[in-house]
Amino acid sequence: MTAQTKLWGGRFAGASSPELSRFSRSDPRYFAMAPYDLHGSRAHVRELNRSGLISDAELTEFINVLDDLSRDFAAGGIEPKEQDEDVHTFLERVLIERMGPDGGKIRAGRSRNDQAANDLRLYMRDKVRTLSALVVELAQALAGQAEQHLHTPVPGFTHLQSAQPVVFGHQLLAHAQPLLRDLHRFQDWDKRAAVSPLGAAALAGSTFALNPEVAARDQGYETSAENSIDAVGSRDAAIEFLFVCSLTLIDISRLCEEIISWASQQFRWIRMDDAYCTGSSIMPQKKNPDIAELARGKAGRVLGDLVGLMAAVKSLPLAYNRDLAEDKNAVIDAVETLEVALPALSGLVRTFTVNVAEVTRQSTAGFTLATEVADWLARQGIPFSEAHDISGALVQYCESHGLDYGDLTDDQLASVDSRLTPAVREVLTIEAALEAHSGFGGTAPARVEEQLTRLRVRLDQVLSWSGHYQGLRVQAAAAS
Repeated sequence: MTAQTKLWGGRFAGASSPELSRFSRSDPRYFAMAPYDLHGSRAHVRELNRSGLISDAELTEFINVLDDLSRDFAAGGIEPKEQDEDVHTFLERVLIERMGPDGGKIRAGRSRNDQAANDLRLYMRDKVRTLSALVVELAQALAGQAEQHLHTPVPGFTHLQSAQPVVFGHQLLAHAQPLLRDLHRFQDWDKRAAVSPLGAAALAGSTFALNPEVAARDQGYETSAENSIDAVGSRDAAIEFLFVCSLTLIDISRLCEEIISWASQQFRWIRMDDAYCTGSSIMPQKKNPDIAELARGKAGRVLGDLVGLMAAVKSLPLAYNRDLAEDKNAVIDAVETLEVALPALSGLVRTFTVNVAEVTRQSTAGFTLATEVADWLARQGIPFSEAHDISGALVQYCESHGLDYGDLTDDQLASVDSRLTPAVREVLTIEAALEAHSGFGGTAPARVEEQLTRLRVRLDQVLSWSGHYQGLRVQAAAAS
């Protein structure tokens, strides 16, 4: 940075050291905040006009130039230089180059402290809608598969041991439901984040921008910050945003773990589409679930972003400290990770096929109908504690004689316990077991279909919310 470009230095007699300049310069990724900084600048110059610091004619010129800068930045026509310490320095330099010295009037009544907080908040409020739409896409992919498998039985697990049969659609929607809660967390976060820090200046508020609540509405916020010190010194909005991103990736990671198992030769539940898996450089037969493995790994990294920012903030005095520059690195990394991982995983889920014959065979393996036997006995008036023992004894008998339930004769049933009459066979079918779990939230196909219908309505509501944002939306650059 040089004395001609940096936004500070009037009281310094000498130039900055090269070491300081290198260490102090923003990470190159932070310049992605330019559209949001320009959005805040438009609101700020309107504030300066309301205060009488710039004329109506100057306001028009400022707005026109800021609009031009937005278009030029999006098109790659302007780029930061090595001497630009940060996005604010970069844009003010270009603004003055185009407007002359009067462009420097824009700095009155604001600070990089409130600009930085504002830029990040605008970025997060934009990206929360982009990410929400991508999470909806994954949930819809799960819903699409669930719809095809409302009657496909699979073994449900506890402790990774076959427990009771469920329909595969129910298992898939068990991964969609956490994603729906993540979406609601994003929406709930946005309600608290719809507060503008602009107008807080360095920490005490502005002597020129005296109507920050108006500037807030100009930018798409609901209101402005109640306390100027808090506005520039807090980062709980970024921490909470990172928490929801981290939790979303944790939920995704649990889905990925199951996909990896389902696709294995040991499970043989699903077959991945060739377009969404990779091979081995040495073993020609391999089809690897790389998308699921990569997403599972990245969950840990984004969790690290959250913990890192919390650690950076935990002991900071008020108001602004340069430690807070870590916020952008953490948030941008989380956003970019989700923006890449979610579409890939959605494609993987949408295109895999289910080995229905195999999962049906496995659904009753390991005596998964044992609880149905105990429930049947309980309906005959036998205390469940005793019914549980009888059903366990039946499992033990079958295992010791190499039999399954369907192999048992009437005499063999009675030899375990006289109360095991032939009528018990009514519950020893997969269809009966699934239909019996017909309470709200259960795995009976009709209940799962109702769940699917409700889920889709709620996902549509989230999509509607994400499309009705009044603030700045920045379209991602097309891939070259």
